[in-house]
Amino acid sequence: MTFQELGLNEPILRALADQGYEQPSPIQAKAIPPALTGRDVLGCAQTGTGKTCAFAAPILQQLSGHKAQGRPIRALILTPTRELALQIQESFEAYGKYLPLRSTVIFGGVGQAPQVERLKNGVDILVATPGRLMDHMKRRTVRLDKVQTVVLDEADRMLDMGFVRDVTRILDQLKHRRNLGMFSATISREVMDISWVYQRDPVEITVRPVEESKPDITQYRIDL
Repeated sequence: MTFQELGLNEPILRALADQGYEQPSPIQAKAIPPALTGRDVLGCAQTGTGKTCAFAAPILQQLSGHKAQGRPIRALILTPTRELALQIQESFEAYGKYLPLRSTVIFGGVGQAPQVERLKNGVDILVATPGRLMDHMKRRTVRLDKVQTVVLDEADRMLDMGFVRDVTRILDQLKHRRNLGMFSATISREVMDISWVYQRDPVEITVRPVEESKPDITQYRIDL
């Protein structure tokens, strides 16, 4: 299977080729087609299996097909740590390099002023950690009333780290949300609780880890 067979458009295919992507990973092959049609997706796969591309490519394609006046935030990705947030933002920039879309990232531990300035200039895609996003919401420096697509990345880690209340408060504010993607390394009870409440008939995808082949080891015993 190729990325072209998944239904991705030419600008995204060209960007993926620039990144050296040749064939979709299992999570990408299973998640991209339903996501392109607007279905909610609950994906379980190990870290490092290409989950970011599995949700980023459909988001980029959907947003590029419809212009929005004033460039409001139309896609929101929540992730538990600043490191993950930065990686996801870099991926959106790489996969969307040939599209007229703008993304930014916000996280704690740094000053808010530069983040506020970027938000004022307008972004199509926002990558955020829950705590910092809640700070911006309380200060009314971010508007989420036009958000259509939401993704919870590393959902199990995010909920284990105590962000359950922040995540549910954020989701409750998104009145015009059309679809919700959840990607996780494990499907915990907390992840299922969020899925049951907020997802609508999700496509459930589980990609089991590939067992590494064990090397042949010869043991020797030396009696002294």
